[in-house]
Amino acid sequence: MTTAILEARDLSLGYGSTSFVRGLCLSVAAGEVLAILGANGAGKTTSLMGLAGHLRPHKGSVLLGGVEVRTAMHTRAKAGVSLVTQDRCVFMGMSLRDNFRVAGVDLDRGLEHFPELEPHVNRTVGLLSGGQQQMIAVARAIARGPKVLLADELSLGLAPMVVDRILQAVREAATSKSLAVVLVEQHLTKAVSIADKVAVIRRGKLELEGSAEDMKNRVDEIRDLYI
Repeated sequence: MTTAILEARDLSLGYGSTSFVRGLCLSVAAGEVLAILGANGAGKTTSLMGLAGHLRPHKGSVLLGGVEVRTAMHTRAKAGVSLVTQDRCVFMGMSLRDNFRVAGVDLDRGLEHFPELEPHVNRTVGLLSGGQQQMIAVARAIARGPKVLLADELSLGLAPMVVDRILQAVREAATSKSLAVVLVEQHLTKAVSIADKVAVIRRGKLELEGSAEDMKNRVDEIRDLYI
């Protein structure tokens, strides 16, 4: 039996006193990619923020390495949980080199999964494309050597070929570095193509889950849950 690195048990999350996600049960092991799918407003990002420690549970628990954690996001980051948000969170006025430096990331290690960024190391990040900025955000997160990578809508606003490249790098990092990845996505086919497991959320509840191989044959059923 595979041991979970990150796990949600009967997790309910929300803002104020209202729970938008209810009874969430998920787990991801070292080397696995778990894709969380669903329509806008389904509760995907809320779920990710709960796993990251940005939101305190209304009910249930989050376990890291089999131990329940109730710490804040910055403490979980020190414990090996790395988060890439929709906003990318790169320093637009700094060079690529300095973006790695302020994150405490060695340049060579930062470029390991995206060597195509090397010609741009001295350029101001704000002058790079959105895809390149996203590559920097993902590269920094992986290069910190986390146990868990949480990634929110990496494909947002990017060209299909760029999305393929970024997701390929995430898949390779999971395999080569035994990284547990939770990937929130709307882009069904691309996410399923690199995932090991898939969970579909609808209106704050887990409606469907299984292996990615199984889900490839249930695409129409998943799409129906987006409506």
